[in-house]
Amino acid sequence: MSKAKIAITVDEALLKSVDEYVQILEGYNRSRFFEEAVAERVERYEKHRMSRELDKIETAEERKSAEEGLAAENEIWPEY
Repeated sequence: MSKAKIAITVDEALLKSVDEYVQILEGYNRSRFFEEAVAERVERYEKHRMSRELDKIETAEERKSAEEGLAAENEIWPEY
């Protein structure tokens, strides 16, 4: 996977905290820390977005639609 270099502005107190974590966590640097933090945030956002979309589904209507589809399929397939 290719990576792109970006520049960000961060509060000095936050950056100090990040630097403290980076010193503790073996194999980490600022870039890796921020990349993983952003990836976690995006993942959480995607899960919440999917959840919000699923909440919009009308369960009874979806079930009726699915049952209609199943009934139609039963008419198509021959009995064994």
